Amino acid sequence: MLRLTELRLPLDHPPEALEEAVRARLDVAPDALEHFSVFRRGHDARRRSAIMLVYTVDCAVRDEAAVLARYQAAHPKDPHVTLAPDMVWRSPVAEGAALASRPGYVRPVVIGAGPCGFMAALMLARMGLRPLVLERGKVVRERTVDTFALWRRGVLTPESNVQFGEGGAGTFSDGKLYSQVRDPRFLGRKVLEEFVKAGAPEEILYLAHPHIGTFRLVSMVEHIRAEIEAAGGEYRFGTRVDGLVQEPGTGRVKGVRTASGEVIASDHVVMAVGHSARDTFAMLQQAGVQMQAKPFSIGVRIEHPQSVIDTAQFGPSAGNALLGAAEYRLVHHASNGRGVYSFCMCPGGTVVAAASEEGQVVTNGMSQYSRAERNANSGMVVDLRPGEDYPDDPLAGMAFQRHWERKAFEAGGGNYKAPAQRVGDFLAGRPSTTLGAVVPSYKPGVTPADLSTCLPEFAVAALREALPLFDRKLKGFAMDDAVMTGVETRTSSPLRIPRGADGQSLSTPGLYPAGEGAGYAGGILSAGIDGIRIAEAVAMDIAGKPVEGLGL
Repeated sequence: MLRLTELRLPLDHPPEALEEAVRARLDVAPDALEHFSVFRRGHDARRRSAIMLVYTVDCAVRDEAAVLARYQAAHPKDPHVTLAPDMVWRSPVAEGAALASRPGYVRPVVIGAGPCGFMAALMLARMGLRPLVLERGKVVRERTVDTFALWRRGVLTPESNVQFGEGGAGTFSDGKLYSQVRDPRFLGRKVLEEFVKAGAPEEILYLAHPHIGTFRLVSMVEHIRAEIEAAGGEYRFGTRVDGLVQEPGTGRVKGVRTASGEVIASDHVVMAVGHSARDTFAMLQQAGVQMQAKPFSIGVRIEHPQSVIDTAQFGPSAGNALLGAAEYRLVHHASNGRGVYSFCMCPGGTVVAAASEEGQVVTNGMSQYSRAERNANSGMVVDLRPGEDYPDDPLAGMAFQRHWERKAFEAGGGNYKAPAQRVGDFLAGRPSTTLGAVVPSYKPGVTPADLSTCLPEFAVAALREALPLFDRKLKGFAMDDAVMTGVETRTSSPLRIPRGADGQSLSTPGLYPAGEGAGYAGGILSAGIDGIRIAEAVAMDIAGKPVEGLGL
């Protein structure tokens, strides 16, 4: 199989043009091309008047070696025709069922049922190791009811919300399925293939920036749970882990203790909690688990009419079905030394209430698969520095988050409404008393306010500098009536739990820190990738095999 990259065709090209481009690139006759498939499709919109689709294609041709050799001889410096890499994931432990049937076998425990946790559990179950998944929240559909209660009635359920429950925080998001993590083993492809098997649309396998949306994620995680259980795994919902059981003298993990007091034995505990499991991190610190403060960011959600973003990005091609709702990515290095950047941009989506603790307001972005809502929204955030903005202590970042989330709760009126401000008022340094043409999407509602009371001074200054500059890149970005809603504090985990090449905590053998909460992922796809790696490490330790080449 050959891989061809950078096949560029006009946005409105006829269907047969792609096959013709493949044959032209390889200089082969029609009957020599046996079949081909699109591995990736993106677009180049740098010239809005002539947007191009950019394809990567895998194809089978007769006399493949001769065709490749002829092409390389004619184009010795051209990297755009190569052998397609092997992207098949292979289980590192084939004898898992036999291992699990040994007398005294103790199954691995996975804490957290988000993308990292359920991918780790799925791989462990496939290897016959019968994992036990402990999730503090509820099954995804019950969790959805609780989440909607906050959005519609201002009623927060601390153990069942946007942050906690089956599917993780990514369930109520845009469902982005791309990542910038280094992935030489193509584990990201494995994650996407599993999602397709569970009901995700096949296009996520080839779109350059695939997404799935909340409602499809709900049914997908249900299908994955069913497969894990069918393979011998087990889920327990409403089960919060409040302690580690450790071997005296070594600190080695021998199990976990739940909030009900139950002790569950295990020599392999995968800690796949999300970035908002603050009480869990405090428990880990008390247990002597080594942790370190990690940078994250703070800011707001900004909303514009999606039509404004579409026109700014695509010009006359705005609205084209192949392009969909336009995205953006913006970065500015402010004069006060702070980085300002867009985060988790959600085309055609909504701003959602993402609090997990009472008396606090947190925002996030969400969209459905269609991305058909009126507004575009994105986090607009400023970087933070441990030791400068808050003490260089593993739990200090969480205290910093809580402080500003409480400020936002107060500014919003103390009823889970969020403080909001027109961009024009924010730039002019005056509170908003009314909002304009852009209708904020945040539920249970917003209160016109002064966002400078909900953010550190350096963040306010950096945002005020960046917004007009972003308007030069995207016309209309600093429009007066664009709405900013605060606060965005959960961009990533505020700490990291260091682990070794074997995937285990450096201080606490038997504990496998994984995913976003442990500081090893930044979204659905990267969390799923890390879940696979950790499952491999656990399986190889159970089998007594050396852990090599997993990228941990």
